[in-house]
Amino acid sequence: MQVYLDNSATTPLLPEVAEAMKPYWSEKYGNPSSPHSLGVECERALTNCRMYLAQLLGVNHQELIFTSSGTEANNLAILGFAYNQRKPGHIITTSIEHLSVLNVMNHLSEQHQWQISYLPVDKQGLIDLKQLEAEIRPDTCLISIGLVNNEIGTIQDLASIGQIVKKYNQQQQQIVLHVDAVQAFGHIPLDIKKNNIHLLTVSGHKIFGPKGSGLLYCDHKVRLQPLFFGGGQENGLRSGTENLPAIIGFTKACQLAMEEYNSRLSQLKLWYNQLLEHLTEIPDHFINSPTNGSPHIINIGFIGIKSEILVHFLEAKGIYVSMGAACSGRRQSISHVLQAIGLTPEQAGASIRISLSPFHTRDEIEYAGKIINETVNEIRSIYQ
Repeated sequence: MQVYLDNSATTPLLPEVAEAMKPYWSEKYGNPSSPHSLGVECERALTNCRMYLAQLLGVNHQELIFTSSGTEANNLAILGFAYNQRKPGHIITTSIEHLSVLNVMNHLSEQHQWQISYLPVDKQGLIDLKQLEAEIRPDTCLISIGLVNNEIGTIQDLASIGQIVKKYNQQQQQIVLHVDAVQAFGHIPLDIKKNNIHLLTVSGHKIFGPKGSGLLYCDHKVRLQPLFFGGGQENGLRSGTENLPAIIGFTKACQLAMEEYNSRLSQLKLWYNQLLEHLTEIPDHFINSPTNGSPHIINIGFIGIKSEILVHFLEAKGIYVSMGAACSGRRQSISHVLQAIGLTPEQAGASIRISLSPFHTRDEIEYAGKIINETVNEIRSIYQ
């Protein structure tokens, strides 16, 4: 039996999504910018996707920009905003953001003289809201927060963060709130307008949609500079012929995520609790994920077991987990997230991330729990 437990890295394409995309590879292949009937047909499909997603998110369709990934969406949100400012200002983010945010912050700081404040987090991965407010200064113009952490599953208090931003904006501060919702969408409730969000990013391949698809919501009051130039597609912010098959698939994946939200959430919680029960039976374990985090991520370590060894032993037995964020490549470095929550290098190096799917079966979860338990004991017998 094979059990894929790395769904935070990517998810398999759902059959319904693949079926929705199918005609747009070789039958409805027109360029949406072309004036003839093939192009017009594809333009209509593109517009329908945008209108549907706008209704789903409770926003205006003109506020949605299709991108190639969550990484591109994050870059367009942050760099696009920064490049549109008359002079460098101040940005607040956290120490546990995804690298598609942190590396952008480093670029702005090193190359463009922006001032960046990195909020620390507690052992649960949560920021201190009082400290967030204390960091706000007259030139603060952007706050960038990941709603669900991709390594440990922490859920930030978005409602309170949004209220802080709203309070300062009522005082003419004009702070823009960017939310990286790549790991949040489809897993927890999300209300853009209620939480005073100005920029929000989503990725298709995290929700059983196609790779190469992403979305940026940009409030109509926020002005961005494009990162590259061409034919002016996507309201001039994302030039290039639209990847219509990916957009169709992305939209279908979003539709299914919302229609099946309650049932998927129920299944995730069931599998989470069932697997965690097995994992906590293993001696000398430690859990890095918060108790009230996202139901699809379990970050756990086993004292004396290097995560790299455990990952490969499990792979040989058909269990697929990860050592952390797949987007950091294969560099063997200590996770900045695990360091930020206070783990020692040894503890961080002994931690694995298990990320669940609502489409698991009970047999898969039971098998995974059994094999992980046996494998930890096997490694300990070999190396100790």
